[in-house]
Amino acid sequence: MDKIITVSLSGASGMPYGLKLIKILLQKEIKVNLIISDAAKMVLLLEMNINFSNKNKIQEYFENDINLNVLSIKDWTAPIASGSGRFGATVICPCSMKTLSAIACGFSDDLITRSADVAIKENKPLIIVPRETPLSPIHLENMLKLSRMGVVILPPQPGFYNKPSSVEDIIDFVVGKILNALKIENNLIKPWGE
Repeated sequence: MDKIITVSLSGASGMPYGLKLIKILLQKEIKVNLIISDAAKMVLLLEMNINFSNKNKIQEYFENDINLNVLSIKDWTAPIASGSGRFGATVICPCSMKTLSAIACGFSDDLITRSADVAIKENKPLIIVPRETPLSPIHLENMLKLSRMGVVILPPQPGFYNKPSSVEDIIDFVVGKILNALKIENNLIKPWGE
């Protein structure tokens, strides 16, 4: 798999998962295409008091890492908007039910949904981390539809067999599961039985 991973943050709770994932990928010197929806920027401010109102603030947060490529949600010329572009996996973390629904219906009205659409049509790995509870039949049907297409549906549901002692441990568990799905070695969670 090409080690260019697209990570999108859409407008759902759970921003610590997405930010931790990006930081780990950058630490591993993996190139990251980052897309942030306007709703995600509002959630980041509400949940974490992080202001991502412009590209410079996003770059600064990630210490101007040269492997980070921040893309506008309306950048229709981005390589990930086309099947001929070079990219590996796509992760949407967190994924709102609006974004999930758009992907399930093939409604590509922004770069997040278009990059997911391209991943599906090109048979590239697509991992969706849906954040909603409880789930309605509509949500479940959309997830089932995508799962049947080969999309990995990875709800951020922590296990407790590793005996987490902090919120960070719980975040690490979920991010470790995402990294496992990407086939990226990590030590965030111990494999079962070890």
